[in-house]
Amino acid sequence: MKTQTMNRDWIATARTLSEALPYLQRYSGAVVVVKFGGNAMGDEKAMASFAQDIVLMRQVGVNPVVVHGGGPMINEMLEKLGIRSEFVRGKRVTDKATVEVVEMILSGLVNKRIVQAINDAGGRAVGLSGKDDDMIVCEPDDPELGYVGRPVELNVQVLRDLFSAGIIPVVAPVATGRAENETFNVNGDTAAGAIAAALKADRLLLLTDVPGVRNAEGEVVTQLSPDEVRAMIADGTISGGMIPKVETALAAVEGGVRAAVILDGRAPNACLLELFTDHGAGSIIRSTEPRVKPRRG
Repeated sequence: MKTQTMNRDWIATARTLSEALPYLQRYSGAVVVVKFGGNAMGDEKAMASFAQDIVLMRQVGVNPVVVHGGGPMINEMLEKLGIRSEFVRGKRVTDKATVEVVEMILSGLVNKRIVQAINDAGGRAVGLSGKDDDMIVCEPDDPELGYVGRPVELNVQVLRDLFSAGIIPVVAPVATGRAENETFNVNGDTAAGAIAAALKADRLLLLTDVPGVRNAEGEVVTQLSPDEVRAMIADGTISGGMIPKVETALAAVEGGVRAAVILDGRAPNACLLELFTDHGAGSIIRSTEPRVKPRRG
């Protein structure tokens, strides 16, 4: 009985690999920007699983870029240092003292954890921030928010250079100011969308803590057009924290990204399911019809 079960498992594995072949071919050489954050960042097993997926993507010819957040770690350090953190319309007010902590945690602690996890999984990763080679140059997003930046200039040649060397870039969303070379904190989703648009990426994957965009009945909608997304925002179907995510996805698609996907980063192998299976994962937003019949073309 045990042997029969093992044989069925092997056959299922072989069938899965065979079915993935068109997608492995389809994404060879493609650029995929992955925004990594949420609960998975604080869980060692989830981090290791994510790193393995990213390494596998690179091994089959995909050029992944990981952009990460780190809000919980920033909060923890600010509390330890006795620095009060305030929020306006859901965004952190970032003064001089706070932005120094943000840069320390994002460019240091969090970035290097992800780099190490990818290296431990057999990949070659290099950690960067948006300040390196002036990759992301910002202007203030809102005077009330202090050093919170809105990307206005992108220089992604360093990422292309790393692709050519077989290296996986891991980018912390800390940027340079255009006016006086200040340091700016950038929302991780915003940074990922801006980088994806500048690279004209094939996919932007926004990993979050929910399965995707839900309709009025609470069901996850697997495919959406920009017009459908705007209508769902207008009628209140999309609300709260999902609004900035879909707005990031829309901006990326309108900026030249082939498709953006909002998916559950807590699900095992979420990125692989999205890229290399017919059914994909989460909610895909794109402005054009798929070139082939399967949902993920």
